[in-house]
Amino acid sequence: MTDFNINKSVVWLNDQLIDFDKATIHIASAAVLYGLSVYTVFPITVTNQGLAVFRLKEHYQRLVESAQILGIGLPSQNWSYEAFVEVIRKLVNANQVESDVFVRATVHVSEHIPGTRSRGLATTLSMFIYPATSILPVDGARLKTTHWRRVPDISIPARAKVNGAYVNSVLGKQDALDSGYDDCIFLDANGHVCELSAANIFMVRGGALITPDTTSDILEGINRKSIIEYAHDLGIDVQERAIDLTELYIADEVFACGTSAYLTPVLQIDNRTIGSGTSGPITEKLSRLHSDNLHGRRETKNLVRL
Repeated sequence: MTDFNINKSVVWLNDQLIDFDKATIHIASAAVLYGLSVYTVFPITVTNQGLAVFRLKEHYQRLVESAQILGIGLPSQNWSYEAFVEVIRKLVNANQVESDVFVRATVHVSEHIPGTRSRGLATTLSMFIYPATSILPVDGARLKTTHWRRVPDISIPARAKVNGAYVNSVLGKQDALDSGYDDCIFLDANGHVCELSAANIFMVRGGALITPDTTSDILEGINRKSIIEYAHDLGIDVQERAIDLTELYIADEVFACGTSAYLTPVLQIDNRTIGSGTSGPITEKLSRLHSDNLHGRRETKNLVRL
């Protein structure tokens, strides 16, 4: 939990630091009219050596690749990784960050009334800090399979974090909330498991860690990659493959992961209790490893000190 007050914060927009309530994108911009923005969210955590960011270069690269997939140009300012890190440092210093927070970095198409196209349009970078609060109950989530299907790669690719595509996530999650659940599970057009509204999903069956592969219309999650690496290090068999919904029902453990979801045990799916109905041993082990890595309690090359 953090006491960071977003309403009194300073943000980055149009190559400068400005007050939160003055940061606006025009109503006639492509970002507003068509959802033409791409983004990433990353954590800033307090470690015993100061503030740090987990796998920052991969977040930067995902932002670049999302823009490339959408076909939008990068902001006119110097767009090197080093310049990106410098903006983050300025933002953190201006806000005097002293607790765990999230940063949302977005490339917006700021061109006015451009029509339905993406190339050759003006773009701008925004960044803002907000409280590091999990989007799922930390003690365990209840999920509902939504009747909405995940948008396929041939329509809007999930591996690109396109703002407008998250209407799909909103529809699915609201369906789950309306039914008394915490979040949804999306299936693809063939009925295979994809992910939650904004988090990847894993299950444990017979001692193996299993997750949908990257052709299952999922976000290629940075935290997903980390969990797979931890499992390999622990000698756990990892399988990336298509998953049927009924496999989740009879799994020993299920959990979700993502920057804003951390690593959250799933206790029920479609009103069916998963395993013992509590966080399982593999989930607990991976969760501790992930938290230790985020907060610098283990030696890792994946932290960028600020």
